[in-house]
Amino acid sequence: MNNSIYHSEQQLYLTLFALSQKYPIAQAWLKKLPDWLAAIKNKERYAHAPYYESVVNKLPIVQPQSIDLNHRCVTAKVSLGQDDYRKSEALLKNLMPWRKGGFLIGDDEQSIHIDTEWRSDLKWDRVRPHIADLTGKRVLDVGGGSGYHGFRMVGAGASTVIVIDPSCLFYHQFMAIRHFLGHLKNSFNQSSIHFIPVGLEELPSGELFHTVFCMGVLYHRASPFDCLLQLKNQLLKNGELVLETLVVDGDENTVLVPKDRYAMMNNVYFLPSVAALTLWLEKAGFVDVRCVDLNITTHEEQRASEWMTYHSLSDFLDPNDDSKTVEGYPRPKRAVMIAKKP
Repeated sequence: MNNSIYHSEQQLYLTLFALSQKYPIAQAWLKKLPDWLAAIKNKERYAHAPYYESVVNKLPIVQPQSIDLNHRCVTAKVSLGQDDYRKSEALLKNLMPWRKGGFLIGDDEQSIHIDTEWRSDLKWDRVRPHIADLTGKRVLDVGGGSGYHGFRMVGAGASTVIVIDPSCLFYHQFMAIRHFLGHLKNSFNQSSIHFIPVGLEELPSGELFHTVFCMGVLYHRASPFDCLLQLKNQLLKNGELVLETLVVDGDENTVLVPKDRYAMMNNVYFLPSVAALTLWLEKAGFVDVRCVDLNITTHEEQRASEWMTYHSLSDFLDPNDDSKTVEGYPRPKRAVMIAKKP
């Protein structure tokens, strides 16, 4: 049995402690951390938590020969014997569904390709050319899922990446991938990536990060302005927000409020136009707001797979008119917005 989760949580404590010596707001994070980590393991709150933890703990102890955080699949090159290969694949499939990725674990002889529902590399490829240099920076990834984009941020040079997401499953998926990647260290000899299983609203309010990513989250928030202000509060002065969210066509007064579901999602609240979203960001106090990418979601990017066997984009669209969702709303279109905190 490995101790990957314990080790990752220990490294998180050490990173926050080191930050607290220079940034007092990190002390508030440290005070809350025991409760945050205890909550995600509370089986009364998350019935599957003990099972997910046992899955991660049973992964074979391996040392990667190399890792690649810049490949479209986050890759850990490890030699797995036949028994460990079968065991690892079975355990990782017990953490399905895998939404964001993909990941590649193994070597030239045999490898496990976690082919996730989303080709998250396509989003990263749209975002990466437009963002500030991440080299040596502290980065917060809000709603980061299994951590795919967080790993890519480390690959892009970030010194410290903190992924937050309240999902118990995503927390353990991250821990499983982190297990195979070995000791990721920054120039301070600290772990370069961490996962805290909380939502944005639970974070202490204070300036700590050079860049904050929030991708695929805003439309799930009943109060988008509160969300934007919370994101701004995490940024240092002159820090950058990278916001990716669903949008619709229209002017600055155009906002779609789905009556019930949108693309079969029942927790979608507001889909603004780019012009309206720009206005929201400016009213929230951001400057230099710009839209750097608009993209209609394709079947290449989002689809069911062996590792996510439930409904996906093809099921969410009108079978007779794929320019619309099954509810009759415009097909999903995503905008990437960049904004600065003055």
